[in-house]
Amino acid sequence: MHETRFVRMALAALACLAASVLIVALRWSRGVLFLLAVGCSCAAARPTFGATDSEACSENKENRRMDFWLGDWTVTYPGMPASAKSKVYLELDRCVIVETWDGGQGHKGENRFAYSSDDKSWHGMFADNQGRVHVFRGKVGQGVAEFVGPSVGPNGEAVLNRIRVVRVTGDKVEQSWEKSKDSGATWTMEFRGEYSRKKS
Repeated sequence: MHETRFVRMALAALACLAASVLIVALRWSRGVLFLLAVGCSCAAARPTFGATDSEACSENKENRRMDFWLGDWTVTYPGMPASAKSKVYLELDRCVIVETWDGGQGHKGENRFAYSSDDKSWHGMFADNQGRVHVFRGKVGQGVAEFVGPSVGPNGEAVLNRIRVVRVTGDKVEQSWEKSKDSGATWTMEFRGEYSRKKS
């Protein structure tokens, strides 16, 4: 009698175990099927999305308006201790213009500019190794780029920044940085550098 009762309890335990395994297996299989479906749909969508954006940047004339600045440059400006260096190149399938610069005495930075097909505007970001970051929005014409963006002064006051990059000749570019404390009514020149293309 005890043996029969033991067998029944063992069979009941095995039945419960089998049911648990079946439930876990069903949940796992559904999860796998769901992940496979999502993965396949994402994999199918990526090539089209990427190819479309790359093609747009390469061929869209708006994305190419700042190409006059591309190259290796020597930069001079009043009061500088020595010549600064700048390199301007393209990244992300020709969608982003990057300037890496070395102003001498350990001061370095990077600027990035790109045209957005979403809002039909140019955007820029300045960052250096002294912890300064500025974000800009602007427009680029034939050989002239202008970007404007806000920042905060040393006393907490609102400051407006304006950067201009102007093509002087095929081998010379001028960049200026101005600041305004009265919302753009008047401007003070902070930096004006002359870029001379390095001879290869």
